[in-house]
Amino acid sequence: MKILVGILAMLLPAMAWAHPGHGGSGFVNGLAHPFSGLDHILGMFAVGVWAARNGGAKGGFVLAAFLGGMLAGGLIGMDGMLPSFLESAVAASVLASALLVALAVRLPLQAQAAAAAFFALWHGIAHGSELPAMAAPLGYACGFLLATALLLAGGMIVGKLLRGRERDRRFLGAGMAALAASLFWV
Repeated sequence: MKILVGILAMLLPAMAWAHPGHGGSGFVNGLAHPFSGLDHILGMFAVGVWAARNGGAKGGFVLAAFLGGMLAGGLIGMDGMLPSFLESAVAASVLASALLVALAVRLPLQAQAAAAAFFALWHGIAHGSELPAMAAPLGYACGFLLATALLLAGGMIVGKLLRGRERDRRFLGAGMAALAASLFWV
């Protein structure tokens, strides 16, 4: 029952939905932004939980690939590439990452890193397109990447805590997937 109440509470606030309105630029705003959108929290946290299956440096490699994909996407977005399906791609990447946890998908390390980078690419494009208009884009980008790393690490920690408890990990993934699916209706 507590889980259901928590899920419903997360669905209520309008600020939980992704990209409209960021309220400023600079390091502090970049650091705060990933914690203000359900797409960021779920997507990055899920990738961290999924990466924890690898353990040690291998899991860190997947997280580094995600950060690299975010950075690459940011550069693409700064260059003006903004596909019309971008918000759907972000939502799909969040849903896919949660489903990978729920279904306990195991991939070779390189394929897992490539998937993580691909998921991050869409988030990066969305935010990279906003950077040129900001007063302090470099600070924002640095704060954003640090917050992303913290969310990934949080997921990795939870994933490690759930090691050996596959049913609980799958249940967590299913809950994240249900929330991620709601991103398509916003």
